[in-house]
Amino acid sequence: MVTDNADDLEPTIFSATLTPHRSLNRVGFLILMLLFGSVSFITGILFLVVGAWPVLGFFGLDVLLLYWAFRLNYRHAKAYEQVIVTSSVLKVRKVSHLGRVREWVLNPLWVKLDKVESEEFGIDRLFLISRGKKLSIASFLSPDEKAGFARELMKALNEARRGPTRTVFS
Repeated sequence: MVTDNADDLEPTIFSATLTPHRSLNRVGFLILMLLFGSVSFITGILFLVVGAWPVLGFFGLDVLLLYWAFRLNYRHAKAYEQVIVTSSVLKVRKVSHLGRVREWVLNPLWVKLDKVESEEFGIDRLFLISRGKKLSIASFLSPDEKAGFARELMKALNEARRGPTRTVFS
């Protein structure tokens, strides 16, 4: 089989797909909404019984706003970043929660990994710097996750800078 894509001929040194963390799964969301809705409904009924009927509507509005906020949060969870390093190419592909794709192809020999750190929290931001331009990466990772990602990416960039290795079969 003949391939026209040169990237297929090169082994991948590093590949990572970064996604935002969501601590509440669908079942947890359903349980939370049922509990919150039940408490709001019962409390609203109590206010209705004592004659403060407008409060019932506000409790319903609270449930609706909580539902909307979680739906928005889950929609934003569809965003992700892909980072792929080969001996000649560093590809960064960012896909927004709306499905918009942005892709950068950089030379790993000339890329520098820069980080902004604070004493209190650790790594705040990670950047790839090439030709005087900065590209922010891994923005939705925690400081500890950014540190681990930066370590692994630096190993991959250093390996890419050593050049491709060839295995001779005898």
